[in-house]
Amino acid sequence: TGPVIFSVILSICYLFVLLVSAVVLDEYAKTEGAWILSLVKREYSVGTVLECAIKCNIEPAFTCRSFMYVEKDQECLTIPANGKIESVLRRTSTSLYEKKEYLMECVNGIGMDYRGTKSKTNSGKTCQRWASKYPHKPKYALMTPSTHPKADLESNFCRNPDGDSKGPWCYTTDPDTRWETCNVQNCSEECMHCSGKNYRGKISTTENGYTCQHWNAQKPHNHGYIPSALLEKYLEENYCRNPDGDPRPWCFTTSPSKRWDFCSIPRCTSDPPRVVEELTCATGDGSAYRGTIGVTASGKACQVWATQTPQQHNRTPDNYPCKGLELNYCRNPDHEKMPWCFTTDPETRWEYCKVPSCGDVPGPDYAAPPPAEEDCYVGDGTDYRGMVTETISGKRCQSWSSMTPHSHNKTPQVFPKADLRRNLCRNPDGDRAPWCYTTDPSVRWEFCSVNRCPTAPNIWSQMLSLILFSVDWLSDCKVGNGGTYRGPTSMTMLGVTCQSWSAQSPHQHASFTPESHPDKGMESNNCRNPDNDVNGPWCYTTDRNQKWDYCQIPDCAGLKCGQPVTKPRRCFGRIVGGCVSKPHSWPWQISLRTNTGVHFCGGTLIAPQWVLTAVHCLESSKRPSAYMVVLGTHTEGANEPSKQERKLEKLILGPGETDIALLKLESPAIINDKVLPACLPEKDYVVPPGTECYVTGWGETQGTGGEGLLKETGFPVIENKVCNRPAYLNNRIKDHEMCAGNIEGGADSCQGDSGGPLVCHAQNTFVLQGVTSWGLGCANAMKPGVYVRVSKFTDWINSQIKMNS
Repeated sequence: TGPVIFSVILSICYLFVLLVSAVVLDEYAKTEGAWILSLVKREYSVGTVLECAIKCNIEPAFTCRSFMYVEKDQECLTIPANGKIESVLRRTSTSLYEKKEYLMECVNGIGMDYRGTKSKTNSGKTCQRWASKYPHKPKYALMTPSTHPKADLESNFCRNPDGDSKGPWCYTTDPDTRWETCNVQNCSEECMHCSGKNYRGKISTTENGYTCQHWNAQKPHNHGYIPSALLEKYLEENYCRNPDGDPRPWCFTTSPSKRWDFCSIPRCTSDPPRVVEELTCATGDGSAYRGTIGVTASGKACQVWATQTPQQHNRTPDNYPCKGLELNYCRNPDHEKMPWCFTTDPETRWEYCKVPSCGDVPGPDYAAPPPAEEDCYVGDGTDYRGMVTETISGKRCQSWSSMTPHSHNKTPQVFPKADLRRNLCRNPDGDRAPWCYTTDPSVRWEFCSVNRCPTAPNIWSQMLSLILFSVDWLSDCKVGNGGTYRGPTSMTMLGVTCQSWSAQSPHQHASFTPESHPDKGMESNNCRNPDNDVNGPWCYTTDRNQKWDYCQIPDCAGLKCGQPVTKPRRCFGRIVGGCVSKPHSWPWQISLRTNTGVHFCGGTLIAPQWVLTAVHCLESSKRPSAYMVVLGTHTEGANEPSKQERKLEKLILGPGETDIALLKLESPAIINDKVLPACLPEKDYVVPPGTECYVTGWGETQGTGGEGLLKETGFPVIENKVCNRPAYLNNRIKDHEMCAGNIEGGADSCQGDSGGPLVCHAQNTFVLQGVTSWGLGCANAMKPGVYVRVSKFTDWINSQIKMNS
């Protein structure tokens, strides 16, 4: 029984350690890839993040507000600062842990434990530093950092060191006012500032008494506000939130008859977050612009925000109290691309305004036409101008001009030559590869899912490749982050030989050895990923000045659905207006033709013998012999040697009145680098709003050039809740349909594109999310295109293919 008792004791000890770790680390908010540069700090060498947290908790030299931990280096740094006091920087493989109590901007009880950063009193007076004796000497000379070391009397932040019943206070910098109470919100108070964009309370009942549906649920209402895809929106449980710029928080309801409803949340009595007003120019999307321009870019006069003629709207000063909606000045109250206004022209509801851009950037960051670049980078990727907007772990990139969820200084104004448009992956600061800030609040930044461009191999590497191939060597490519990589590469991306994992020279390490990770293939000095680093395999190096570095391991590639051999341009131009695709970069695009060879609709190859298109494309005849399909071409004339023609064996119309149809080819298409299926989505998946998707086709260009060549355009998905607003498509959109487009118009599918694909990019793959169906005109403002939502029909598609095979 001895070994059994010993095993039980070990298990209990292990569980106790896990419990202690969870309790201690729960006091901290963790952010990956973040670093605070602090002059005051203490460095420790510890084996675990728990040990580092304990060091911070008992730090004797200063009040420890946060710590940084580098697992690969077993390096721990405790600091007195946090992201509210000092700037947060980028750093590879570093985790920043900030004490939550110092991040809270509300008080419990009388606020003796308040450790926030408010430094103004109720009347707006600036607080005096606690250590200062001017203009007011501290009360009884006792309210100082030295006399109250546990009260956190640092800087000039509001505090309550003496237990004042009115809450936190401070001495003021006004000689006539010795001290005043600060207006700090109570943590238990359920209230919102402005339109409730930052509301994080727990109200989950609407103003009409409906219970809120959980955000991660898709019943009774299917929607695109998916918490895992919109982490920056804090869509927790079934709490009321405002993820789409409505006047106040809302939620989907649990009643099948009421899709969504506003929530009744009172306004906070404390001061709202301050905006640093921009009076003469606009930065980023111009949400801070408070200048006096009152005409649109085309010269139309702006309508006063408080009036309802000639345009009726809800962008009123009452609904948007913090957005500077004064008189008829151009503003951006709802997260548009730049300042705009309703116009006094009854025929033009609204337009953007021409507000000068702050700094040396010529106009808004999205206006420049996209460069036709390969989606691979040379060197360190400083000159990379591709269209990737996703990190190596699949996270969506944050816009460079946005300060949420991560505040930073890598803006188009600071780096005017770095092409920091939208949320495209770039390398403005000369890092080792293109990167971006992420929309995940807990992960500050990551390298992007972009491969290095192949270089011409020299004779020695060619000979080595032949030798390796002849002995059937392990595949030298990675899948995902390379956690399963067991290839032979043993050199870092900068050309330095790797140190053996079992060696302790030139670099000592204990966390990653063959003994500690026996199943990770660490027998030699080959690149591996024992800690599942999102950026891929790495190794300790033989360079004494560089402890470790990443390895350049290419992604494993092949003819897989949704992964074209020729990378698309992914252009944000327009089909109407002209943006010609790279030949064969959308290899699932087919041309649906009459049996005489005249193109009239598009379609998508989803399997070697199956095409998806729109029912309305088949109105002229329900006979398969009336049509033919052309694959593998770039030109509408279809004269390329790569062309494949197929007659149809069967037409299968979608269920009910839906605009979707399956076409069975008489014989399967030959899958190659120019003909490849798109991937089908998961059942009932709803694409999150703002997701970048692409439409292709040979449709109408309205005389703007490029006729006869395959064109493309990229634009964001619009959630059905927004698309059904009266000013958009006024409740015309059904659950089995979806909207996509720029609300200002200018990019859209058009006649001749019908039945073609709307594909969205995720995890290095294009997924068919929509079938081009209908729209009100082509590229009209506030009239986005409408597409059949393919995820609603995956069961039907699979059953029909199985039944008719």
